[in-house]
Amino acid sequence: MTKPLRIGMVAGEPSGDVLAAGMVAELRRQYPDAIIEGIGGQHMIEQGFHSLFDMETLSVMGLVEVLSHLPAILKVKKQLLAQFEKNPPDIFVGIDAPDFNLRVEKALKAKGIKTMHYVSPTVWAWREKRIHKIAKAANRVLGLFPFEQQVYDKYNVPYTFVGHTMADSIALEPDQSASRLALGLNQDSRVLAVLPGSRRGEVDTLLPVFLDTIELIHKQRPDIHFVIPAANVHRLEQIQSLLKDANNAEQRLPITVTQGTARDAMIASDVILLASGTATLEAMLCKRPMVAAYKLAPLTYKIMQRLYKAPFFTLPNLLANEAIIPELLQEEVNADNMSSQLLNFFESDNSALISRFTDLHHTLKCNADKTAAKAVVEELFA
Repeated sequence: MTKPLRIGMVAGEPSGDVLAAGMVAELRRQYPDAIIEGIGGQHMIEQGFHSLFDMETLSVMGLVEVLSHLPAILKVKKQLLAQFEKNPPDIFVGIDAPDFNLRVEKALKAKGIKTMHYVSPTVWAWREKRIHKIAKAANRVLGLFPFEQQVYDKYNVPYTFVGHTMADSIALEPDQSASRLALGLNQDSRVLAVLPGSRRGEVDTLLPVFLDTIELIHKQRPDIHFVIPAANVHRLEQIQSLLKDANNAEQRLPITVTQGTARDAMIASDVILLASGTATLEAMLCKRPMVAAYKLAPLTYKIMQRLYKAPFFTLPNLLANEAIIPELLQEEVNADNMSSQLLNFFESDNSALISRFTDLHHTLKCNADKTAAKAVVEELFA
């Protein structure tokens, strides 16, 4: 009797969990007896993935911020490698989280295990020479964006553009009415979706200034309703605590807080305020005007100023290769600035922007789950 296929995977944050879930489902469709285990979130687990550790441990952002979490992260890495040494996977796929996954991949590759990295590190934006480290760690990189190919070709590192699973799962013309119904929102309301991030540090940093922005908007446009979706139960508790600290903002203002409904909140909205990251891509695919904001620790920001070479930091602008949405950093992230830009979207004809979003959607719609799973199988049996 042949042994079942063993596939190791690690997703380090909610966006990676969403990204990998479809690939896990496709691999299990082809290999129903496969053992797919490592670290993942609820979306992967629902597709039959076995998570050995809580993904929340790895969900840390920033060069400086990660230091306080380092002991816990290193402990997980050690235990994970011990598990994979005891039960070696036939192939390992690291999903994003390059600081963690590339180290795991390198260690496993050194033991003769085939490795892949799903989501290219931002070598096109900063520290291009990391591509040599990637080549030592992964047999192949699966990438989400077409502009990445040229960097990998330059260094002769195997790369496959698979598109983005969200581009496949989100309709080209999302149904706003259905999403409002699902969230219990009035069909005639004007709605601003507010997404302060999926990591604890992001929410602590951004939600207070986002709430100040909501206060300003409410004074000028009391007809606008606000929806704040929490990425998971951890963020739900955190958001509710911060709202209570802000003079019970949830009770004073027309705010609806939900859990695990970010996409519905985006589609239900007219405009979005959000933390920069994968959510900006999702907002673009949902065809909603947005203002993207981010605040880094001061030291992290100084380091990034020196190292970051791309002209933009949000995915819609990088894909378009021009500033099609406002992207705000550091001191630009203030209530006056954000409320002004958001209200401008509420009062403008945004059809040209939506048309541009639709064009970009088409470029990423490549049946990513099947394409990624096919690449894993091909690498496995190469």
